[in-house]
Amino acid sequence: MSTTGAGGRVQPAHLGDPSWIGPYRIVGRLGAGGMGTVHAGLTAEGLRVAVKVIHPAQAQDPEFRARFRREVQLSARVHGPCLVPLLAADPEAAAPWLATAYAPGPTLSQHLAQYGPLTGGTLYAFATGTAQALAAIHAAGVVHRDVKPQNVILTPAGPRVLDFGIAHAADGTSVTRTGVVTGTPGWISPEYYRDGTAGPEGDMFAWGALVAHAATGRLPFGAGAPDAVAFRVLSGEPDLDGVPRELREIVATALAKHPGDRTRAAAAAEECARLLAAAATQVGGGAAGLQSTRVSADPVAAQWEMPTLDDPRWHPPSSPTRKRTVITALVAAAVVGGIAGGALAFPGVGGDRARAAKAGPTGGGTASTTVTHEDGATPGAATATTPAGTAEPVTDPRRAAVPTDPLAGVTDPAFTRAGDETQPGDDEWRISTAASTPAEQQVAQAVRDGMKTMLATKNMDFMQPTVTFNRRAQTLMVTGGPISQLPENEQEVFRRSGEMAACVALARRLKDHPTSWPYGRYSVFWKDFDTDPEANILGFGEATDGCYTRIAGQWQGDEAGLATARIPSSDKAEIRVADAIDKAVTAAWRARAAEGDGLEPSAADDEISLGFDPVEKAAYVWIDDSAGQLVGRAQRANFQDVVTTTACPKLVSEYSSNKAWQYTRWSVAVFAGNSGAPEFTGSGDCMP
Repeated sequence: MSTTGAGGRVQPAHLGDPSWIGPYRIVGRLGAGGMGTVHAGLTAEGLRVAVKVIHPAQAQDPEFRARFRREVQLSARVHGPCLVPLLAADPEAAAPWLATAYAPGPTLSQHLAQYGPLTGGTLYAFATGTAQALAAIHAAGVVHRDVKPQNVILTPAGPRVLDFGIAHAADGTSVTRTGVVTGTPGWISPEYYRDGTAGPEGDMFAWGALVAHAATGRLPFGAGAPDAVAFRVLSGEPDLDGVPRELREIVATALAKHPGDRTRAAAAAEECARLLAAAATQVGGGAAGLQSTRVSADPVAAQWEMPTLDDPRWHPPSSPTRKRTVITALVAAAVVGGIAGGALAFPGVGGDRARAAKAGPTGGGTASTTVTHEDGATPGAATATTPAGTAEPVTDPRRAAVPTDPLAGVTDPAFTRAGDETQPGDDEWRISTAASTPAEQQVAQAVRDGMKTMLATKNMDFMQPTVTFNRRAQTLMVTGGPISQLPENEQEVFRRSGEMAACVALARRLKDHPTSWPYGRYSVFWKDFDTDPEANILGFGEATDGCYTRIAGQWQGDEAGLATARIPSSDKAEIRVADAIDKAVTAAWRARAAEGDGLEPSAADDEISLGFDPVEKAAYVWIDDSAGQLVGRAQRANFQDVVTTTACPKLVSEYSSNKAWQYTRWSVAVFAGNSGAPEFTGSGDCMP
């Protein structure tokens, strides 16, 4: 997760962003990623800071929270040149955060893409500063393990190495997932590929690749599939053409295959500093220039050439009105405190703890499996009575039908691959192109708009999809990223929203233009890194199969929808409706228990939660019944009846009064025992 935006610029705050985090006043965003959001903050004295806040979904994962706590501990141990110091942190907060000094400027990746390789004294200063940073890290007994261009900021004062997200102590203690490769292909050492060894020598291997990349703009072991890059790292020689001769020797030593043959960070820093001094002598002119370099307080900064950046958003206007402050504070409390409507615990029933537990993906990397499908129209066709007494349909975009089979009855459709279940390949994705016709542009925009609506409620609109077309494959392709190490549940939401938005847009276009529109298939891909020449396929499907799922003629909730619903929402309407349903369910539950209607009063102490799935437009209610209060079928039927008789009126009322509201479906699930798998007791639609 980068701590800068494009070129280090502050981006506007999003609706629901907090106005304060700890002692820091928030003035905007610096970036966002799969793990969290980085906010631009100011101290009471006006000093600029970067405040990294973990997404609520990750904060609920004990393993991830332990990793974040470890990141804070390791960051606090490290001090030295060309590092971004840790200022404060609260890893135990509901939304864990840490604050560092602000490092303005682009990442090395961004700079190379826009301006090309570093040269002259700036290159030597880069090599010196990054080596000094690693020397300080290693001296503190820490291994960085993620040295790469995205984790080096080119500030006006010199390079800055950041992000200890997967660092660990040199004594071997760490908190990482067993069997999971941490690190980025192309920046991973040979020994890590061989046996998982990750020591200071591995950091120096990545440093050698980093300096070569900075000097040439090329990846020293090339690009391609991760396995191909790994093979070249293990057995091939790095491409160092274009690296200055004196620097090439140091870099080559750092890239030695055997870790024992590599230079240490402190030694590399000393050698690079000598090259930096020599470069300064040439620029400054003989002995006088050398003397000038020696008395400089910071030789790296003295030879560093990067423009000074300023951003007016760092100078916020005067404090907002009281009304605005109250509204912002309420929304911020809901989001940062982890009690947003997307995963809101019912305080009257089971306490005030939000439930956003980890949920794995379903169907990732394979075609979505369905039984039968509905047409996608919002149920309950509304009518209005005219003065003459005749009924005519009410125009409502939420009721626009999505045809189940848009090519039904068409004898010569332009789309000819109906029923083809072949998975789209990397080659098809690679040669796909951006929309080139007005029709393609219209459909592409519809897909982007649809996904934005779905992702925004989960505070995931940082995922900006790219829509391309492959005419030969008759396939529309949605690509996300580059964001590395995106949590599986967030990647799953991207897949589901991409498939739904693409399916709806294609089905409607096929229905209207069956003999001229050639695209009927869709696929969703994800790229972890800018430099990846290939992308991972998350899912694919066909618009002629329908877009919404029904089983036995009725919409049915599933684990994928529940997993999405369990991700917290930042939508104020969802928060408000969730609170209303909370009160209604609590009152109905207590009333039924008092009447002896088969519900144990003690069951009201179980944890009941409500969440919204914007993809299938459904509200999910689930209960943690680890205490076994809802063992019998009658108990669960009563619980479901309590939910539906109280939730449906609230959902329908909101649908009638709020034109942006789309939730009318419901599903109820019970988590019982230790299996971790939910049992769905029922699903339906409040407006059948």
